[in-house]
Amino acid sequence: MKNKDFYKELTAKTQAELSQDLVAAKKELFNLRFQNATNQLDNTSRIKEVRRNIARIQTVISAKAAN
Repeated sequence: MKNKDFYKELTAKTQAELSQDLVAAKKELFNLRFQNATNQLDNTSRIKEVRRNIARIQTVISAKAAN
């Protein structure tokens, strides 16, 4: 259910907002990878979650560009 809500939020956003979200998610992923490399990351499943969120954002951007 959480993923559907996240997708609905994304579809309601503008192209500029989606781009900002994508940049923020990529920065978060970079920071998580850095923390993981230095053994400071406790919740490694967060990396997987952020990667999937990036994919969801890119999917919505592509769908809006196609229309």
